[in-house]
Amino acid sequence: MKIALLINRDNFEKYSRWEGPGWELIHMGNGVPDTDKVIATGASVIVPDAITKIGPDIISNMPGLKLINSQGVAFNAIDVECARNAGVFVCNNAGVNAKPVAEHAVMLMLTLLKSFRHNEDMVYANRQMEAKTACFVDGLPELFGRKVGIVGYGAIGREIAAMLKPFGCELYYYSRRVADTGAEGVEYLPLEELYSKCDIVTLNVPVQPATENMINGETLKLFKRGALLINTARGELMDHRAVADALISGQLGGLGADTLSPEPYLPDNPLINGLPEDVRKRVALSPHIAGITAGFFTRAYKRIGRNIEAVGRGERPEYIVNGL
Repeated sequence: MKIALLINRDNFEKYSRWEGPGWELIHMGNGVPDTDKVIATGASVIVPDAITKIGPDIISNMPGLKLINSQGVAFNAIDVECARNAGVFVCNNAGVNAKPVAEHAVMLMLTLLKSFRHNEDMVYANRQMEAKTACFVDGLPELFGRKVGIVGYGAIGREIAAMLKPFGCELYYYSRRVADTGAEGVEYLPLEELYSKCDIVTLNVPVQPATENMINGETLKLFKRGALLINTARGELMDHRAVADALISGQLGGLGADTLSPEPYLPDNPLINGLPEDVRKRVALSPHIAGITAGFFTRAYKRIGRNIEAVGRGERPEYIVNGL
C-alpha cells in the first residue's frame, strides 16, 4: 500500500514506529503540495500536516485513495465534502494534543496577567528596578478568582478547566451541546453572557463556517471591558483588524494567541505590525506550536498507523470527521 506523507520527514522519522507490511512510504515534504506529483503517487493514503490543503484537484484524481488522515487535530484544509462524495475517509487526531494545548493556553493567560514580555524586556534593558517599582505601585493581577470562559468544551476545553481549578478560577463554558458539568465545577453560559461576564475568554473550537471570524467587531463589543482573549485554536476564528482595534481602544485588555491567519504570518498582519508599542506589551504571540510536543507526535503517529492498518483490512478507521 502506497502512503503519501505530506509532513516533515525529520519529524516523522524521529517519532514514528511504523512497521506495516507492504507499506511504501512516499515522502513529499510539508508545505504547498505539488498536485501532479501527489496524484502520480497513486497512493491509497495521504497524511498531510494540519495546514496543508488537500482539495478536489487531488482527491478527484486519485481513484485508489481510501484515507486522508490529518497529522494534527485540524482538518479544515481538507475538502471533506469532496472526500465524502469520493468515498474517502477523512480522519484527524482529536484529543491527542489536548493536554499540551491546554498547558499553552494557561501559560498565555499567566504571561498576560504578569506582563511577562514587558517585564522581561525591562530586565534586558537594565531597567529591572524600574519595572519592579511599577509592579509595587500597580500590583500584578492573579489568576486566582478570575472568571474564565471556555468557548468549546471538547477534549482541550475540559483539560483547560481541569488545569485551572487548582488556581481557584470561576469556570464557565459554552458549547453547542450542554454537558453535565456540575461535579466538575464548570457552569454553562450562553455565548453572549459568557463574553460579558468573563475576565478571560479562551477559544477552543474548530474552524467551520459558523465559527470563522466569530470574534469580530460586534462580538467584541459584548466582552467585559479589559478582558483577555486567548486563542490556541485557529487564527481564522478572529477578525484580526477588529481584535487590533479592540486592543488599541482598551476594550480588550490583552491577546494571547498561538495562531494567526493566514499562515505563514504576513508582515502586514495588523496584530504583528499594526499595534502601537504600548499596546504590544499586552500581546503574547507564539508560532503555532502549542500542540506539537514530542508526546503528541508519538501518540499521533500510533493512531494514524492503526487507521492505515484498518483501511488496509477493509475496515473503518477511527476519528472519522467527514460523515462516512
